[in-house]
Amino acid sequence: MTTVLDPTSEKSPATWQRQPRPASLEGLTVGLLDISKPRGDVFLDRLEERITAQGATVKRYQKPTFAKPAPVDLRHEIATQCDAVIEALAD
Repeated sequence: MTTVLDPTSEKSPATWQRQPRPASLEGLTVGLLDISKPRGDVFLDRLEERITAQGATVKRYQKPTFAKPAPVDLRHEIATQCDAVIEALAD
């Protein structure tokens, strides 16, 4: 069992079912979320190169600020448009 804690001041840990990883990225849409920290875009640029080389389509998203959770409308957009998402954390 993997325990992941929410860094946004959770009162009690929620239980989430981990989603299975796809066997391949071929034909999938992968969202890359830049949380607006310095150089996160550099990391995501490299990931985009590698992911598209594996046959996936990439959609890029950016949070307005790293200091707050992503807005609900941005989370909804990612959830409805992507098969998987990678969030960049960098400084």
